[in-house]
Amino acid sequence: MFNFANWREKVFRGFYWPLFYTAVIISLVGVAAIFSASRGLPGDYALKQLAWLGVSILTLMAVVRIGYRTLLGYSYAFYAISIALLLVVIILGDMHLGAQRWIEIGPFALQPSEFAKIAVILTLAQYLGERARNRYQTKRFLVAFILVSFPMIFILKQPDLGTTLIFIPILFCILFLWGVRLRYLVVTSLFALTSFPVFWALLKGYQKRRLLVFLNPNVDPLGAGYTAIQSKIAVGAGQFFGKGFLQGTQNRLRFLPEHHTDFIFCVIAEEWGFVGSCLILMLFALLFIRMIRVIERTTDTRARLITAGVVSMVFFQVVINIGMTVGLMPITGLPLPFVSYGGSSLVTMFIAVGLLISIYKDRSIF
Repeated sequence: MFNFANWREKVFRGFYWPLFYTAVIISLVGVAAIFSASRGLPGDYALKQLAWLGVSILTLMAVVRIGYRTLLGYSYAFYAISIALLLVVIILGDMHLGAQRWIEIGPFALQPSEFAKIAVILTLAQYLGERARNRYQTKRFLVAFILVSFPMIFILKQPDLGTTLIFIPILFCILFLWGVRLRYLVVTSLFALTSFPVFWALLKGYQKRRLLVFLNPNVDPLGAGYTAIQSKIAVGAGQFFGKGFLQGTQNRLRFLPEHHTDFIFCVIAEEWGFVGSCLILMLFALLFIRMIRVIERTTDTRARLITAGVVSMVFFQVVINIGMTVGLMPITGLPLPFVSYGGSSLVTMFIAVGLLISIYKDRSIF
């Protein structure tokens, strides 16, 4: 028989509330921005995102209740399931805006590439955490590289360049914290640079155009460079204090494509200005600080590797997303964590936060 008091005790005792509150606040900022961005569009995106936030919080509680140690025990199963789902996407996935990334389940669209990131983090933490750092480093590195390569190949096939690239810092950060020899990372980086012509040949035509217009958006101002130009106009139009909530012209007049998903930061920058942009960046900085503090609470190698993977995943998504909206990085179609519209992305981020809260609760350092 279900004992609510016992369940509550196991979930909330030692709960890392500051990290949880920060994630929820950023998500609520995202709901407000989505409401403004989607006003006048059919679909009630803000209400759906709020519902997904509720689902995400419940999922986080379940992760904390189960515990990261138990989830690590199923990490290889999670990895196999994620690879299977990525294959299903390639065969039966739903096509949207030229990309095949979703599986339609009734009224919901599941994006397996988001959950694959968590599966890879758990698998790498389990594999490397169980093995000594000073023996067979070449073998350990190659196995870790292969584990990451499979989902990267399948996700690039969708195509989803942004999500594919996120696996690289996840791998490097986990390997670095584990203690891999630095030369392995250097050689891999050099190999990646020399392999750029091969990588370029694998890209779709629109992905190549996005990379080219990054250098000069005016080469194709009404085509591939249009989004890059409009996003910078939206960010600059906000000036210091912004135009006000629901008052963004780039947003209301639909000059900016995908403004409720990948370019949600432009909506925040235009309506809330430099001040609002700094506030959201400060919230993310606070989130990262509280995430990194989890490492200080544990001596468990696997827990520390999970934390490294989660922090690198969230940090680089934030950097790449905001970088592409202000013209500092190529447009890769990567959502802003906790803020952009999307149920799969939001649930994935709260699973990641739940893992860190579970590690914090464990307090194996004491």
